[in-house]
Amino acid sequence: MNFTWFISKKIAFSKSNKKNLSQIIIRIGQTAVAIGIIVSVITLAIGIGSKKAIKQKMADFNGHITIKSYDSNNSYNSSKLNKENVEIDKIKSNPYVSEVYQYATKSGVIRTEKNFAGVILKGVSYDFDRNRFKEFIIRGEIPKYSEDSVNNEVLLPEKIAKEMQLDVDSSFVMFFVRENDSPIYRRFKVKGIYRTDIKQIDDVFIIGDIKHIQKLNGWSPNEIGGYDIFIDDIEMLNEVFPSIEEAVGFNNYAEKATTTFSQINDWIQIFDTNIFIILTIMMVVVIINLIMVLIILIIERTNSIGMLKTLGASNNQIRKIFINYTLIIMVPGLVIGNIIAIILLYIQKIFKIIKLNPDNYYVSSVPVYINFWHIGIISVLAIVISGIVLLFPSYLISKISPIKALKFQ
Repeated sequence: MNFTWFISKKIAFSKSNKKNLSQIIIRIGQTAVAIGIIVSVITLAIGIGSKKAIKQKMADFNGHITIKSYDSNNSYNSSKLNKENVEIDKIKSNPYVSEVYQYATKSGVIRTEKNFAGVILKGVSYDFDRNRFKEFIIRGEIPKYSEDSVNNEVLLPEKIAKEMQLDVDSSFVMFFVRENDSPIYRRFKVKGIYRTDIKQIDDVFIIGDIKHIQKLNGWSPNEIGGYDIFIDDIEMLNEVFPSIEEAVGFNNYAEKATTTFSQINDWIQIFDTNIFIILTIMMVVVIINLIMVLIILIIERTNSIGMLKTLGASNNQIRKIFINYTLIIMVPGLVIGNIIAIILLYIQKIFKIIKLNPDNYYVSSVPVYINFWHIGIISVLAIVISGIVLLFPSYLISKISPIKALKFQ
């Protein structure tokens, strides 16, 4: 067995340690490590969880990747997609693509007896993924759109429903403006109320049958405004996007959900900086406490250091003994900190105790992403970085004279 490791364990697990005054300092150090680990693990889980949750919401409504005509530009009124140039079979065969469905959008005005509001009708077809949208439904049901008949049922965002004083089974009139023609209206029935917590969506978008937009625009049943493409993992978006972009054809372009909602995406990128800052602060706190513990242990065991030097132990060997000793002391704090952090994260994940204002944070409760690899990496980094940093205060050992140390009381 390694000499330094053997002596370190003997000192660490010695029963005499319980009677030493330094035991209080050791407990303080372990508590600091536990708190540092708790804060670090929770910060990483919430930061990554928030990024994933917000990105996923954007994508579940609008598709991870959208294909549209260049003529659409940034207009809310879809221009006709040049479908002939889109290699749709190639896109669907991509192993990372899970779904593709067609859509079109058209702006209009909702009018009731007491109020009116400018909105955008997003028309979807029979291939609309109802299961993916279920998480946003707060009342009512998702309409079923067929390939043959026109459906007047729509999904209305909660915010607009409140402003217009509409609810499930209510009906309303929506006015549309056509180029070089008089306004035309359509009457719709509210089938369900939804909420995504993303202001840019909840303030304006109504989900309805694409056939209404096709008729308003004078399109044939096969003509659409674009495709919403969904992939298996939003974290693979940047890797998958180039292959989709190659298949969109002439006069069309592909756009990522993170580009469509660029302001939100820029905001969530700040999370990375915040996570780094908090993890750095917590690591500094842990290291400072461990340095304090190491210095106190060295002072307390000056006699032992003198004895080891007298018996022929080198300064490097003694330094390793005390660094190992300090790291062994750190382990209970790491274990307890991880256990507490995981318990707190699961409580939040299951019961959603901590709520947020969706107008500011785009989510109604604090989202968490629990990844045990991340937790393990934090713990390993804490041990490795602490071990390296502790090399510097351990040089105090080389300054201790064996003769003076043996006289030290």
